[in-house]
Amino acid sequence: MTRAYDGTEIAIIGMAGRFPGAKDIDQFWVNLRDGVEGIKRLDSAENSDPNFVPVSSAINDYDKFDAGYFDYSPRDAEITDPQQRVFLETCVHALENAGCDPSQYKGLIGVMAGSTTSNYLIYNLSKSGDQLRHIDAGELDIGNGADFLATRVSYKLNLRGPSFTVQTACSTSLVAVHLACQALLNDESDLMLAGGVSIHVDHPKGYTFVEGSIVSPDGHCRSYDAQAAGTVFGGGVGVVALKRLEDALADGDLIHAIILGSAINNDGSDKVGYPAPGVDGQAAVIAEALSVSGVDVETIQYNEGHGSGTALGDPIEVLATTKAYRSFSDAPRWGWLGSVKSNIGHTTGASGIAGLIKTTLALENAQIPPTLHFNEPNPAINFDDCPFYPNAELRDWETANGNPRRAGVSSFGLGGTNAHVILEQAPVRVAAASSAEKAVLLPISAKSAAALQVATAQLGAFLAENEQINLADVAWTLQIGRTAHTHRRIVNVSSYAEVLSSLRESGSQASPRPPAVAFVFPEQPLALEAMRVLYKTQPVFRAAFDECVGYFPALQGVFTTEGAEG
Repeated sequence: MTRAYDGTEIAIIGMAGRFPGAKDIDQFWVNLRDGVEGIKRLDSAENSDPNFVPVSSAINDYDKFDAGYFDYSPRDAEITDPQQRVFLETCVHALENAGCDPSQYKGLIGVMAGSTTSNYLIYNLSKSGDQLRHIDAGELDIGNGADFLATRVSYKLNLRGPSFTVQTACSTSLVAVHLACQALLNDESDLMLAGGVSIHVDHPKGYTFVEGSIVSPDGHCRSYDAQAAGTVFGGGVGVVALKRLEDALADGDLIHAIILGSAINNDGSDKVGYPAPGVDGQAAVIAEALSVSGVDVETIQYNEGHGSGTALGDPIEVLATTKAYRSFSDAPRWGWLGSVKSNIGHTTGASGIAGLIKTTLALENAQIPPTLHFNEPNPAINFDDCPFYPNAELRDWETANGNPRRAGVSSFGLGGTNAHVILEQAPVRVAAASSAEKAVLLPISAKSAAALQVATAQLGAFLAENEQINLADVAWTLQIGRTAHTHRRIVNVSSYAEVLSSLRESGSQASPRPPAVAFVFPEQPLALEAMRVLYKTQPVFRAAFDECVGYFPALQGVFTTEGAEG
């Protein structure tokens, strides 16, 4: 079935992230699919407090940073909040996942993102004592202030589209996605990076449960369950690369999912208190996003909820979701409900993007992951009237009547700013012609010899697991979608067997400046044969060769295209 679009759709063309128990989005999906909880149990022997909860929902290696890659001095890196450092790295990964090299991209690239309160200055830098007196206060502010999260990325990567920080507490990163979509639809930018980061340097140590607080007493987040008693705060980072769908299709981008519509609003004062959620505000933002998407609500088979696992939050959220959907349809229950917080805890400023990436992965893989710890529905929630019911097992995502897979994603912030996004599976890609028997050049580069070896090994591992991918597509992405660094190697191959063999061989060349390139073909059998192969298999080479011969009429009888064809 051919799907018609109206020009308001946004394509997700790149994703990157790190979450508790997952070093990247590939591991994240495996954990979601297999029902793995990323919240790690700690040894509680060192703390005798009976209210101490020995869990960590932090990401690994948040204290590691490749300062040299981004031209940071060791001192500048040391005084910069890990949230800024990790977010910058993740933006690079998202652009690479999108096949976009900012130095070659012709359009504007913008950044919209947010973080949580920086405590790096309090927990780490303030303990440096005398050292702080020798650091300019402005430098400390730039390295630790939320204002500089997005613009630092734009500076380091030379991005010239709109760039600003978003701060709406828990809904920060999904609000950033909505604003990024609006920037694209308003032609303010051609590609947008949107997301969020949350790193609390004290999270790996566990926490103390306080009666009446919103944190979980046992270290589990039981979204929508009868035993739900609180949430677990943790760390994470996620970034998506967005482009207008029509542009993504024209550019041949790999599309992970489509954003059909989004909305944001605020609860105002119509709730019991400033930190409390509001039914009417949440219902209104969901209804608005549904209206903007223009789809039949009964074709939305999954809703990724906020699902904080708190006594007040979950019942209000489900009531609001029910109210929004029932304004469009009275049909019996037709879909499933879930929350990524049951896997990784509440990543605050990154929680909305975590839910968006989870749902995008589910759309891609045609599977709905289980929501963990759901055994019995919360009695304070009326699921009988709700169109969605918590999904507790891995489920194949099937649709009826040829409809595409569709889903909603909610994120509600403390303070009342709400966001909702409607997603649809990516258009079906037409398989490219096989590149068998055609030679391709796979360039690999890095900023050091050691990094080049790592990049080579990563490419080899990826290709070994994905032999169905067209080598010509791989070559195109490596040539156009990767920044060329000083340490380089090139692999000339025509089959996967050659690729894997060649990548095992060592060897690279350091190039302090872009090298000049020229093709010289002396009249030697091996050189002529190489030229014939290029002429027959590479249209770009053939066109350039024909053009060059046309400039030298005197040579046409000596060195002709007929000779090149053999």
